[in-house]
Amino acid sequence: MTVCSHAKPAFTDRNINNETKHDGKHMSPTKQEKPEWYASGLSFGCTQCGNCCSGPPGYVWLSDEEIITLAKNLSLTTDEFLRRHAHTVDGMWTLNERLTPQGYDCVFLQRDDQGKALCTVYKARPAQCRTWPFWPDNLKREGDWQRVAKKCPGVNKGTFYPIEKIRVLRDQTPQL
Repeated sequence: MTVCSHAKPAFTDRNINNETKHDGKHMSPTKQEKPEWYASGLSFGCTQCGNCCSGPPGYVWLSDEEIITLAKNLSLTTDEFLRRHAHTVDGMWTLNERLTPQGYDCVFLQRDDQGKALCTVYKARPAQCRTWPFWPDNLKREGDWQRVAKKCPGVNKGTFYPIEKIRVLRDQTPQL
């Protein structure tokens, strides 16, 4: 299973006449890209509520590298890890879930006596988990971000993320 990578557009050079050069041919200038609505940065601080790891059924897609990392973290062979903790959907590996009073929890989510949600594989968690809430779909429009904030109490609070860091996290997110 391979997680789709994000393709980057090719860079173009401008000549002194402000025409776009591409492969030695002159073309009309490209439209100026609008700055992201979050250009001034965003805040997020995990409250350990577990809302991102629970709820309706969903998928945490796994790359081959993540499967190996998670298996090593749990002292399992990759075959044992996949048999115990994952299944395939349309030929791609995803983590298992278990039904709890909060919804469908990730197989690695545990709650302590105070109700805090703890990831038992936190240091080895997949990119999809590490990049939350800075997923491309959550960043398309400010309204998308505010929709996420209604379910995630850590959005718009906590650590400030400048645009450069948000872009890195956004671009590390597997295509969901």
